[in-house]
Amino acid sequence: MRNLLLNVVVMTVMAAMPVLSQAAASDTASPRVGVVVMHGKGGSPKFMVAGLANYLRDNGCLVANLEMPWSGRRKYDVSVNDAVNEVKVALDVLRQQGAQRLFVAGHSQGGLFAFYFAGKHKVDGLIAIAPGGSVANKVFRENLYEPVERARSLIAQGKGNEKAVFSDWENAKGLFDVSTTAAIYLDWFDPEGAMNQPKAVESVIPGVPILYIVPERDYPGLIRVQAQMLSLMPKNSGNKLYEPNATHTGAPTASKEEILRWITEIAVNNRSNNATLIQE
Repeated sequence: MRNLLLNVVVMTVMAAMPVLSQAAASDTASPRVGVVVMHGKGGSPKFMVAGLANYLRDNGCLVANLEMPWSGRRKYDVSVNDAVNEVKVALDVLRQQGAQRLFVAGHSQGGLFAFYFAGKHKVDGLIAIAPGGSVANKVFRENLYEPVERARSLIAQGKGNEKAVFSDWENAKGLFDVSTTAAIYLDWFDPEGAMNQPKAVESVIPGVPILYIVPERDYPGLIRVQAQMLSLMPKNSGNKLYEPNATHTGAPTASKEEILRWITEIAVNNRSNNATLIQE
């Protein structure tokens, strides 16, 4: 299943992008940019992030707009590490297509996952758009305590790879069911695990600049953690806070011009950096 999903990622990215010749890349005024875009919880590439992905593509970026494991269709079908590999494969394909600078951008849970990814692999920049879904916060801990502990129990009984029905939680709709294995569920929902947002933010590899987007009409809880998240980010002269006049769902499209401007600035300022773009 894992290899099949990674092959699908490669085929999807290759099909979505034109082949860029080496000569064309050298004729551009600034380094060619590649961006992986990740949607939010229960979403898909076709909705809230589509406007952003299309705008970046129309303005010269190579874009991989991925369907991630937390989409409405996939519902946590692979582990966190497999999701990391899906993004890495997409970035590698973008580089093969001619991208000289690589960025990860995510909305809501995609933004949180972008922080986590940038703690594992160095990229040229990270765009977190209204990041959310931290399983470490009080609401998640209270609402998901029972399914998390049930997953732990099933794993202890040797049933970690058997499918069962667990719960997820989202601001707009509260609790809802997800069907996956106990091992995969705990991988995503352990309060001290990968989707612990403070830990993910703090773990970003030093040297990776961050565009942190907090829309003025975001969910109150996400606005409240703004100061904490900013304080946890590794210091970087390229870090920026952007606060568009938008809701949580409208933030990707409302931020598209600023995202392109920031990406272009970071790419040009880093053009003398010849280091490998993706590092363990």
